[in-house]
Amino acid sequence: MLINMSIYAILIVNARHLTRINDVLFYIHSDISKELSGKELAAIGAYSEQHFHRVFKEVVGESLHQYIRRTRMEYAANQLMFDTKSSIQQIANKSGFSSISSFSRAFKDVFRLSPGQWRKHDPQVSHKPYLADPDVAAGYARAVDRPIPAPKIIDAPPRRVAYIRHIGYNRSIGKPWQMLKAWASAEKRDFSVQFGLHHSNPAWVELDKCRYVACLEIDAPIKLRGTVNQMTIPGGLHAVFRLQGVYGELLPQISRIQEKWLPQSGFKASATPAYVHYHRNHFLASDEVFELDFYLPISFY
Repeated sequence: MLINMSIYAILIVNARHLTRINDVLFYIHSDISKELSGKELAAIGAYSEQHFHRVFKEVVGESLHQYIRRTRMEYAANQLMFDTKSSIQQIANKSGFSSISSFSRAFKDVFRLSPGQWRKHDPQVSHKPYLADPDVAAGYARAVDRPIPAPKIIDAPPRRVAYIRHIGYNRSIGKPWQMLKAWASAEKRDFSVQFGLHHSNPAWVELDKCRYVACLEIDAPIKLRGTVNQMTIPGGLHAVFRLQGVYGELLPQISRIQEKWLPQSGFKASATPAYVHYHRNHFLASDEVFELDFYLPISFY
């Protein structure tokens, strides 16, 4: 009995760490351009700063510094490619760097190209990590000549959701969705309004390293947080695209919107995550067909 109680205590402690680190991750991703000091983030998680760094690495799998730098570099890569009117200095500032030299060094460490070289390379012909997946490569071949649907430009509301974080843009995303479905059933929650947050651009990031969040809209707060946590998806100005297809076709469609529509639109990508609103979720459908709205956060400046 003592052994069982010890295991239970460990599980409770781990769930509390996950909940608190998830709060920190939400704060980081709500605006990657703001200053993100270890002291401030430790306070958000209710840790001492020294203990926070140790727990963050245990839960996330990389240090706080590595996580923030990688996330900022992925955001900067998108901005350099799709916001051609902003200078490299402006993008460095939006990515949380005050010095263009430190920004350039950090960027080259991650992408093996300087920010200027990255901006000049053609995303239409460059290697895309998602093409290493046979299903996505086949979906790309089917979707590459498909016209991009005209978007609606809307002021989207903030959305309160229950969520589970996941690493990997592939069929493994089905696992957090099954867990959310079981949780909703146990909690007697409505399971009909589903969102997926895309923190990574698979045109630059290996699929098994991309970060995804499975989200379920809720009408009341969660009483006990752990593996399933809660947050608010930021609202604001978004371009909304209705997309349809089968598994393997979504990532190429999103990539083409970012590579072709965004640079010609007159808008700039905002710092908040893009997300999808599923009308038919291909990670839960037996025929792997999806129908969804892709919400791309945009701004004028």
